[in-house]
Order: sequence, then C-alpha cells, then structure tokens
Amino acid sequence: MRSIRQTLEKESVAGYMFILPIIIGLIVFTAIPFFTSLYLAFTEYDMLTAPKWVGVDNFVKMFTKDKLFWKSFWVTFKFAIIQVPIKLLVSLGVALVLSRNSKAIPVYRATFYIPSLMGGSVAVALMWKQLFAYNGPINNIFSVLGIAPVRWLNDVSTALGVLIGLGIWQFGSSMLIFLAALKNVPASYHEAAIVDGASPVRRFFAIVLPMITPVFFFNLVNQTISAFQAFNSSYLITSGKPLNSTLYYGVHLYNRAFTFSEMGYGSAMAWFMLLVIAFFTALIFKSSNAWVYYESEVK
Repeated sequence: MRSIRQTLEKESVAGYMFILPIIIGLIVFTAIPFFTSLYLAFTEYDMLTAPKWVGVDNFVKMFTKDKLFWKSFWVTFKFAIIQVPIKLLVSLGVALVLSRNSKAIPVYRATFYIPSLMGGSVAVALMWKQLFAYNGPINNIFSVLGIAPVRWLNDVSTALGVLIGLGIWQFGSSMLIFLAALKNVPASYHEAAIVDGASPVRRFFAIVLPMITPVFFFNLVNQTISAFQAFNSSYLITSGKPLNSTLYYGVHLYNRAFTFSEMGYGSAMAWFMLLVIAFFTALIFKSSNAWVYYESEVK
C-alpha cells in the first residue's frame, strides 16, 4: 500500500514538472500582462516615469477628445463587416470544389492553403503593396487592356478595398476546416437524397449546409475576432492613409502607445476593443440557437 502511494506521488510530481513550463508561461506572458494592462488603463504612463493614477480620464479622452478613435473604430468595423462574410463564402465555395474526388485535389489544397501561411507576413504585405502601386503589375495589365491606371492605395474609395482583398486572399485555414466538415457529412444522406430526386443545389441547402453549420459558426467567431484585431496590412501597406481611410484601430492604438508614448491611453483602447470583441462574440453565440444545427440534439 505504501509503495503504491509512493508511486502515485512520484507520478504526480512528474506530471507537475511537465506542465510547469506551461503554467509559468501563462503566468508570465498572459496573466501578468493582462492585469498590468488593466491597471495601466487607469493611469497616465509614458514608459519613462512611474504610472500616475488618473481614473477614467483615459476613457473620457477616448470617447470625447480623440477624433481618430472613432474614425479608426469605424474603419475596422467596416473592414470586418465586409471581409468576414466574403471570406467565409469564398472559403466554403473553394472547399466545395476541393471536396470532389480527384488525384490532383491534394495539390490544389496545398496551393490554396499557402496564402494563409504567408498572408500575414511582412514580405507578402509588401508584395501586395507593390502589386497595387501606381506603376505596379495590376496597373500595367490595365494599360495593356487600354484601361487608365488607378491610384489604388492613394484613393479613399479604393484603398480599404485593397486591404480587404488581402484579408480575403488568406482564406486557406477556413477552407481546410470547411473541407474537413464536408468530408464528415454521411454519404448515406446524399444517396438517400439522390434516390428521392434531389438536385445538387437542393442537397446542399437541405443536407450539407445544416450539417456544417457548427463549423460555419466556429469559423465565423474566429474570423470576426481576427478581423477586429487586424494590424499588419494597414501598418505596412498604407500606414492608415489616405486621409486615415485605412487607419485600423490596432494601428491607431499602436501609434498612441508606442509612437507618442501614451501607454496608459493605449491600454485603455485595448480594453475597449476587448469589450467590443466580447460583445460581438456573445452576439454570435446568442444567434447560434436560431441557425446552428447540432445532430446530437435531435432526438
């Protein structure tokens, strides 16, 4: 009995030793920064002197005095509300094509997934900037076709669209998740529908779409959170120009916190965005009862 107890104690110690690095990492890189930023949100802090408690002054300044705050929030909201639905539809459409049986499908899957691996990188952002430059390849193609060149990145009406296009181009991860869901739809359901004379479109809306709604819900939540946290494309391609029409909330936050050394104000902005993301995520979860189908709930 004593030897069993000693063995269990040794196994417990070994288990704790294995998870210790993860626990330390969570405490050092997640918990401490989390609560530190909450404290700094109520202070005036320039990273050179000690934080000075100012209460809710940062939030009052944010809502009433910072004109770029509402501008950047609206740009980010518009980016998210346009990009996310289109990106999900493109992902689902490509997944439907790749769900067919073909020897070349594995190659196509890898090809479509590559942009997601590279899409957020500095190199690809700079490449995208060159593609849509006034003397870039896109305008060169337009010139060959007899179309006047467009100032893609210098025109208020097109600049944000270029960034949205880059975001949509990174559809690979969502596509793979949709593809896995499509593969899990029982073949017997399709066979029964075919026997009943259902067309491919009818089978998609009556069988496939309801079956993959949990995955659609998962992708919707992830992509919404990611869209509100967008940063790289605006910072690297347009720097928020022209006329702040591409100034993402994250870029404005970065500028206030690190360029102008207003770390307290930046922390307040970060916490406001956290609440916004939590609100929209909760809204999606609340709406899921009306459109997400779980087979296990059917009696």
